[in-house]
Amino acid sequence: MVRDLSSRPPFRADEAARTGIEPSVLVGLVGAGIQASRTPRLHEREGAEQGLRYIYKLIDLETLGLDASALPEILTAAQRFGFVGLNITHPCKQAVIPLLDDLSPDAAALGAVNTVILKDGRRIGHNTDWWGFAESFQRELSDVRTERVVQFGAGGAGAAVAHALLTLGAGEITLVDTDEIRAQELAAALCERFGERRARACTAIADAMASINGLVNTTPLGMAKYPGMPVPANLLRPDLWVADIVYFPLETELLHQARVRGCRTMSGGGMAVFQAVGAFRLFTELEADAERMLRHFEEM
Repeated sequence: MVRDLSSRPPFRADEAARTGIEPSVLVGLVGAGIQASRTPRLHEREGAEQGLRYIYKLIDLETLGLDASALPEILTAAQRFGFVGLNITHPCKQAVIPLLDDLSPDAAALGAVNTVILKDGRRIGHNTDWWGFAESFQRELSDVRTERVVQFGAGGAGAAVAHALLTLGAGEITLVDTDEIRAQELAAALCERFGERRARACTAIADAMASINGLVNTTPLGMAKYPGMPVPANLLRPDLWVADIVYFPLETELLHQARVRGCRTMSGGGMAVFQAVGAFRLFTELEADAERMLRHFEEM
């Protein structure tokens, strides 16, 4: 797991007990349509368990009537108001990169950022998404075949998930995206890192689905704000595994249709928790209790 590049000392619960002052952490999530996010409660509960006054704010572009062009102002305001860092989600994971001072190796390789650390006037971008997906996949689908996988979406989250799948040993990933050029660029970047013919772009969904072992959705389709499925239900077969990174709702239409057809499924809940574990570590330099966070997530 990539560590914070800064040298900020960790927040210590024992120090709080000695001084009588409760350490405080102020962080936030920047994205569009994020009111249903469980991330704030997940972070705040874990912070409280570790003796922190942990405050997690939603910065919802949709609610504020803004778009990704407001990121420069948001980052500046967060620095001025003492935010330790920000989580970044759709549609800002790639748009935020030009506004940062440095990137962790993972974020640089993926070309996507989901966590920004703010310290000493600097902005450092990290990516905990790929590790979060990998941890969840290893727990829930470790025994499935992955010689041929179709992935819907080639944006910031898609880059992280494809990286995770190839790191875990997937043979070839076929990328399907409404932006064909973006899919081609991601495929080229993945082949450069993992080897020739490990990724390719495709526009013919039926052809892409013909001989695969499983598929994963990394698009916003399935969220309450973006109802629908990235693939026609009649292309789902009981021999497939189906994963989705959307977690509100936890069972998307894609997962529902897959489940009733006999597919093994994986929701986005595990990825949400484990990327939060990584972000918590970066924000506080404390190790989050992953099992406790998983239990809390399930209780919400």
